[in-house]
Amino acid sequence: MPSPLFADRPAPRPPEPGTVDALITRTRRLRGDVDAVRRDTATGDDSLWRWQRALCDLAVHQLDDLGAHLDQLRAGRPGAPAEGRQDAPAALPRPDRPEPGGSPVGRVGSAEWNLITDEVTWSAELFEIFGRAPLSGPLSLDELPSLVFPDDQPLLTSLVTGCLIDGRPIDGEFRVLTGAGRIRTLHMRGEPVLGADGCTASMWAVLRDVSELRRGERAVRESRETIRREQHTARTEQRIVVELQEAVLPSWRGSLQLSQSGPAALDLAARYLPSASCPPTGGDWYDALELPGGETLLTVGDLTGQGVAAASTLAMLLGALRGMAVAGIEPGALLGHLNQLLTTSGQPALGSALCSRYNPATRTLAWAQAGHPAPLLFRGGAGRALTPLDGVLLGATSGAAYEQADIRLLPGDLLLLHTDGLARNGSPEQDRLLALAPRLAGARTAQECARAVVEEFGTAARTDDACVMAARIGA
Repeated sequence: MPSPLFADRPAPRPPEPGTVDALITRTRRLRGDVDAVRRDTATGDDSLWRWQRALCDLAVHQLDDLGAHLDQLRAGRPGAPAEGRQDAPAALPRPDRPEPGGSPVGRVGSAEWNLITDEVTWSAELFEIFGRAPLSGPLSLDELPSLVFPDDQPLLTSLVTGCLIDGRPIDGEFRVLTGAGRIRTLHMRGEPVLGADGCTASMWAVLRDVSELRRGERAVRESRETIRREQHTARTEQRIVVELQEAVLPSWRGSLQLSQSGPAALDLAARYLPSASCPPTGGDWYDALELPGGETLLTVGDLTGQGVAAASTLAMLLGALRGMAVAGIEPGALLGHLNQLLTTSGQPALGSALCSRYNPATRTLAWAQAGHPAPLLFRGGAGRALTPLDGVLLGATSGAAYEQADIRLLPGDLLLLHTDGLARNGSPEQDRLLALAPRLAGARTAQECARAVVEEFGTAARTDDACVMAARIGA
């Protein structure tokens, strides 16, 4: 017989907006209908009446569970319980894996124990729930605890004692060990039946297998706790990243005046632009440092990776960079040493960098790049990218050499150093930066230049962090 399913069958349609709300409304309406049926069966004293009322009670219980699950579904990702909602029951030991060939999960069975005649009556469904052959006969109240999970036997004893002696209704859950050696969770509801003398003559109960329901609730709880732990870990890691960044990045914010006064003075401003989709990841940096002899170190870069690992590698890299710059090592050789540091590090990483030294006495900028966008030079109302130099990414290969070049700057020149999260060589973003030349020409300070770049790119939906540094030669 051919299968009714076809390979070209249309894919299931996604749920339409408001589907969950509609299900919640229907569930509440159905619960009201069941309540009405339960009220209609509120009179009578025979076994049929008790059976009908118990089924109504169980149906209400199931609908309440369904409503709670739908509320969680509407709320989205598992989180803290809604205000006023009770937490789920404490976690129980895991039931065994689902039974092969199907399971009577969710089935309802009934039982009655006659205390006068010692007669016990079980429905066929109850035998299946307990995994007990009907030929073995039902269990008496004395024998029933033998199948109950040891930890739950006191609970069952309390429920039965309260029903037989105090006349209290039964409403509780316990776990049983079936004949097949599997653990099931049963919800039991029942009440005593009084004789003519007012004493308890029998006890009846309806039992429902809620194993799958409790397993699902446990999975939701565990997912919720997992998400909470992940969120806590992410917040902690982000705080560490921010603290590391603040510790290693320059302490100055806004603008900075370096070198001597006059036409060779260097006016600096820098900005850090986080990505639109996530908080700072710890890999982008900018730095400016006045060196012995009056020169100034200017550098920007970007490390791969994110989180604490990237931030700690950045701290190591900037420490080494500053130390070698203070020691007088030129930019090309300095990048070679940084490359060797990354390739031999216990936590290998890749990174791009631009390193330069500005000499105010000659207004000369010596620079080198490692897989990084070249500086942009703005002069006389026009902008251009400096000719890129040879230099592979830091950490890409051991023993790499980095080309170095010098450029003579003029009073009023503006240099923009940036990471590739903002623009890459030959990219449309770089064209947008160069198109800012007329506006930058009218800026009086490096601070105004950096602000113009942020206004152009600050609200863009970037997928990566970015840094930009404006260096303006005094006019």
